[in-house]
Amino acid sequence: MTTDSQDSSPDSGPRDYRDTLFLPKTDFPMRAGLPKAEPKWIEFWDEQKLYHTLREQSEGRESYTLHDGPPYANGHIHMGTALNKILKDLINRSHQMLGLNANYVPGWDCHGLPIEWKVEEEFRAKGRGKDDVPASEFRARCREYAKGWVDIQSEEFQRLGVVGDWDNPYLTMRFESEAVICAELLKIANSGQLYRGSKPIMWSPVEQTALAEAEVEYADRRVTQIYVRFPVNYRRGKSVNVDDFDKVVSSNSNLRDDQKEQLSALQDFTETGKGMLETGGQSFATDNISIVIWTTTPWTIPANRAVSYSPSIQYGLYEITELEEVEFDLGQSIGDKLIVADDLWESVAKASFIKDSKRVTDINTNDLSDFVLDHPLRHMPGADGKYDFPIPMLEGDHVTAEAGTGFVHTAPSHGEDDFNVWMSNGDKLASLGIDPAVPLTMDDKGCYTDVMPERFEGLDVIRTSGKKRGQDGKANPEVIKALVETGNLLARAPMTLRDAHSWRSKAPVIRRATPQWFISMSKDSLRDKALAEIERTKFWPERGRNRIGTMVKDRPDWLISRQRNWGVPITLIVGPNGELHTERADADAVNAKIIEAVFHHGVDGWFNTPIEELMPENNAGWEKVSDILDVWFDSGCTHAFCLKQRDDLPDRADLYMEGSDQHRGWFQSSLMESCAVYGEAPYKGILTHGFVVDAKGLKMSKSLGNVMAPEDLIKKFGADIIRLWVSSSDVTEEIRISDEVIKTNTDSYRKLRNTLRYMIGALDGYDESEAVDYADMPALERWVLHRLHELGSDHEELVRNHDHRVIFSRLFNFCTNDLSAFYFDIRKDALYCDPLDSTRRRACRTVMNALFERLTTWLAPVLCFTMEEVWQARRPGSSVHLETFRDCPDAWQDNALAKHIETVRATREQINETIEPMRAEKVIKSSLEASVVAPTSGLAEALDALSVIIADDYANPSDPTDTLADYLIVSNAVLGEVITVSDLKETDAKKCLRSWKYFHGEGEITPRDAVAVSRLD
Repeated sequence: MTTDSQDSSPDSGPRDYRDTLFLPKTDFPMRAGLPKAEPKWIEFWDEQKLYHTLREQSEGRESYTLHDGPPYANGHIHMGTALNKILKDLINRSHQMLGLNANYVPGWDCHGLPIEWKVEEEFRAKGRGKDDVPASEFRARCREYAKGWVDIQSEEFQRLGVVGDWDNPYLTMRFESEAVICAELLKIANSGQLYRGSKPIMWSPVEQTALAEAEVEYADRRVTQIYVRFPVNYRRGKSVNVDDFDKVVSSNSNLRDDQKEQLSALQDFTETGKGMLETGGQSFATDNISIVIWTTTPWTIPANRAVSYSPSIQYGLYEITELEEVEFDLGQSIGDKLIVADDLWESVAKASFIKDSKRVTDINTNDLSDFVLDHPLRHMPGADGKYDFPIPMLEGDHVTAEAGTGFVHTAPSHGEDDFNVWMSNGDKLASLGIDPAVPLTMDDKGCYTDVMPERFEGLDVIRTSGKKRGQDGKANPEVIKALVETGNLLARAPMTLRDAHSWRSKAPVIRRATPQWFISMSKDSLRDKALAEIERTKFWPERGRNRIGTMVKDRPDWLISRQRNWGVPITLIVGPNGELHTERADADAVNAKIIEAVFHHGVDGWFNTPIEELMPENNAGWEKVSDILDVWFDSGCTHAFCLKQRDDLPDRADLYMEGSDQHRGWFQSSLMESCAVYGEAPYKGILTHGFVVDAKGLKMSKSLGNVMAPEDLIKKFGADIIRLWVSSSDVTEEIRISDEVIKTNTDSYRKLRNTLRYMIGALDGYDESEAVDYADMPALERWVLHRLHELGSDHEELVRNHDHRVIFSRLFNFCTNDLSAFYFDIRKDALYCDPLDSTRRRACRTVMNALFERLTTWLAPVLCFTMEEVWQARRPGSSVHLETFRDCPDAWQDNALAKHIETVRATREQINETIEPMRAEKVIKSSLEASVVAPTSGLAEALDALSVIIADDYANPSDPTDTLADYLIVSNAVLGEVITVSDLKETDAKKCLRSWKYFHGEGEITPRDAVAVSRLD
């Protein structure tokens, strides 16, 4: 076909057709320049009042509430907090665009020891010790310090693109929040679930405060392990030393007459006056028989009150027959008899330099229960008679034969298991004349009290200051020295173990019995309520259910008191006999005054208000509690002072989402507090993410030099790259980040941006009037819509299940593989060269418009800045984040068509594999120079179903329909038995000066191109 446009005079030469092509046109830049561009979009959102506009737009919609777990108001954000906040923003934006009302209220945890420490340092730098600063001034500075970091972190989170109520976040230190926290505590006290008790708790000598399990981390520590002998004194009911028996009877005024008679009947003395031990059907003198224990805390030996055993362990009596030759004195001699678990005897003998021994007899555990031992420090110099009490044998479920000796040295003031087994044996202790009260053997600094002999009094377990802070103090060496002096130290050796440390000071913590405030896990069935709520809760991933469930099942009563300054006070008034004001008839009135004082003046309202104002009547002998609350109780109440107090939020959250460590932290404290007061969990679902690590899987650490700061990445790459990293990661596991990971995400971003930029350019000037109905579209366009339907069919389900990695992976692969590498590649010719009004060109732009609306909104939660830029390129003035996800009509689904397209794609890949070597050898430069024979098998049926013709040219150049050559991006294609590629340059075919296709016929350009040019001219 020849037209006037193809005429050219010999003098003028060929026409330049570049200005006749319909090339993509856009101002959308190829280079993102995110570090400079993103702040402008934040300004745009501020101008648009995006958060408030979303709330107005969402009025009346179903709510979706992700309740923010409060970060700590201290220090700049790091990659872990960046990941956390971005993931929350992904969830909120996605649910908002589902058509829900996803109102996000950020919050901060503002009380606690780290802030208190920083403020103490400030005052010390000015020459003022903590005791020199009035408490109210100190707390005011803590409040000011926390507020400063709230402002800084707020800006940092917003720079990441996180949308929320930043003008009105919740803060645990707001007066109204502190008042609600106090009110929640008083509700628990009113119900009788709160009590004061003395039991071993985690105690930090460095910080001089009690710690919750969630405030403890575990790290390697070098300790001294020791094996210690507890000499057997007598066996009850068989034989007893006269002097010891007299002490038992005379010192125990609490024994009933019948118990004293029972003890008297047990006297059975040998002629020598030494006790005899009958066990295993044999009798042995007690002066060389000992129970052996093993411990890694020598400093607890002075606090020993019993030895525990297990009836499920087989014990034996071993006699030492030969010792190793060593250059120091041993605490054992040939002929000594030691009672040890059979399974552990070899390890005990090796550690104790015992070269040979003989097993004398079995030790029946029924016999063990009657053994009474001497304290190993009883006869040490300077004992002051303070270890003359009997040491009973107590059965304990916590005793195993996995390590040690099969016996557990029991210090009820320093171990939870020790405390429990001690308290559960009250009757047995009474029968031995033992006071069951747990002695307070350590003071706040971790030093021995005057309960101990003067020799030990004041010795520290952990150094609390100086360069050696956190290292062993003087207690361990002195105790070991005393054990050597008594001959009861069998062995000692250094070892490394995982030990509890304060996550704040990084110093070791100890177990210490001290009066504290607890919430009972059994009172009012709190544990059972919590476990039932865990079963009702949905978990992502599901393994979180077992994790938190096991913790709740095994957790002790909740220790809620701390001995510090900066926190919400325990607003209880205690009477002269230990009774609480909540038990009084006027409790409601007193509570109301307390809450009112805190509401108007914050925590100072409690500390500064005289008791006479809070309790006007009958206040003689009553005292206010000076302890503050565990900060986990503060954060556990966020549902009460945020969700339940705000009119724009529901009482219960749809989701709590934090790191996996919060199963023992915020998830659990919130569950406990809410169940204690309201009988239900404050959440319907829990999502946990892993921790950020480097490329080798190592934790981020300044000392390792592997820290990557969000601020640095934003300055270099932009926040959208960090958001892309979050979206493309499996957040349920450890999340790796490194330069290589960032590079990978940057490359992915570039590919996505180019895809979207191409789409914007191709849609230049698009108007709905050129849209083509689905039924009139070519097969290739209907396939794209089918793929959109596939992506959209379970998109909502993936959003509701927070599977953003799958969402992003599918979208990325669709953009790069289905669109850029296939659909756009094929359709470039039609877009650039078809007549403007051709059906397939208009259909292509119709589909691209559908792609634009869906891809931009689907990707908006991920690349919130870039998708705003993309949206504004075509829809200026209105934010993409005010849009909702577009549906994908079921009419678009066509599985049969998709199957045929895949057949064509497979053939295309085969053809490309054949063409590529020719291109590499420079036989051809472009696939359009190729003439192809494609395999008939399977392809002919697909082409027929797709209405794709096999022809050298279009049947109708004015409205071309697809040919096989178009799909293969070659100039000529036919069907045959074997794939063949030939070079059209070697034939009489001509290269079209406009579309670069090779064709046979007259003129400079193909008939299709001639029609397009003619109409343009």
